[in-house]
Amino acid sequence: MGRIGLPELLIILAIIVIIFGANRLPGLGRGIGSAIKNFKDGLKDETANHKS
Repeated sequence: MGRIGLPELLIILAIIVIIFGANRLPGLGRGIGSAIKNFKDGLKDETANHKS
């Protein structure tokens, strides 16, 4: 229990495509990727500040 398998991932992907539409998915992916990158960069900056 608690594991997400391939069928569940496909259902989630289908729901995302229905909600956002296939044309908006690349922009959505770029936005999420950018947010993750900024978050990781912020964590690196924070750990560098604590070490010095």
